[in-house]
Amino acid sequence: MSKTSVRIGKGSYEGRAVITLATRALKMCIVTDAGPRIAFFGKPGGRNLLFWDKQGLGRGEWKLMGGHRVWATRPRADESEDAYRPDNGKCSAETRGDSATVISPVDPALNVRRGMTVRVVSENRVEVENLVENQGPMLYSCGVWAVTCTLPAEGTAYGIPLGDGSDWDCFNLVLFKTWGGGHTSGFDDDQVSFTPDMLLLRPKGRETKRMLQAQRGIIAMDAPDCDCTFAKRTGYDRSASYPLGCNMAFYVGPKNFMVEMETMGPELALKSGERAVNRESWALTDSAVGLRDARKLIRLFPG
Repeated sequence: MSKTSVRIGKGSYEGRAVITLATRALKMCIVTDAGPRIAFFGKPGGRNLLFWDKQGLGRGEWKLMGGHRVWATRPRADESEDAYRPDNGKCSAETRGDSATVISPVDPALNVRRGMTVRVVSENRVEVENLVENQGPMLYSCGVWAVTCTLPAEGTAYGIPLGDGSDWDCFNLVLFKTWGGGHTSGFDDDQVSFTPDMLLLRPKGRETKRMLQAQRGIIAMDAPDCDCTFAKRTGYDRSASYPLGCNMAFYVGPKNFMVEMETMGPELALKSGERAVNRESWALTDSAVGLRDARKLIRLFPG
């Protein structure tokens, strides 16, 4: 097997300083002057599969920016204010061989910092290790919430394999009627449908949110306009504690301005210097997979 050719360099994307990782099959731009964020992901020369905000959307000090970001869930308050404490500061950055690590400054109120290490695994796969580290003298409890803002085009669909294939096969599904002080969603939403082994999402421009327990840890975006599928997988520990019993979520923004693919790691009590990690494997295919058969997505992640 030939060795994967990886190109790593510094540059800019939409006015932001970035580290670029590229193979023959994929390209990624990791922001270093704010975040940490991944601003671009897609085929070399292709469109950005991620939503990247150019309007300055946000809430107070915090700016949406878009792309892929690292949040922190809080036990029994997964969307508290400090889940998304402002992450606008300049990050430290290091490249080594086939990987890049970007770490935020320490938050002065929470004494934690966030970061990610991206490592190229093969021509069409990267590993994204999302982390939260306690830098204070006291305990800090959290899980690592990895939020990927994607940009849906005409015909874009999303899928999550359901269940674990055992003879006692069930999962949690959380429906949101209202949340965040002003967001609303109906329970009977025809954007969401089910097959025997998949949850399917076809965005139609109406705001909605779902959380679920997905034991296989896979969430995928089928982008026919780019003739590709972007899928990411995270681990799942049946004995661990997750927000509302769920390790995965999606959010559809009004008028389809973005769709978030979210994974959540186990919630832990971190001692000083300890890290919580949510390790994701990202795969980008050469052609659209089609999302009605969970086996096609599972085969993207051998081992």
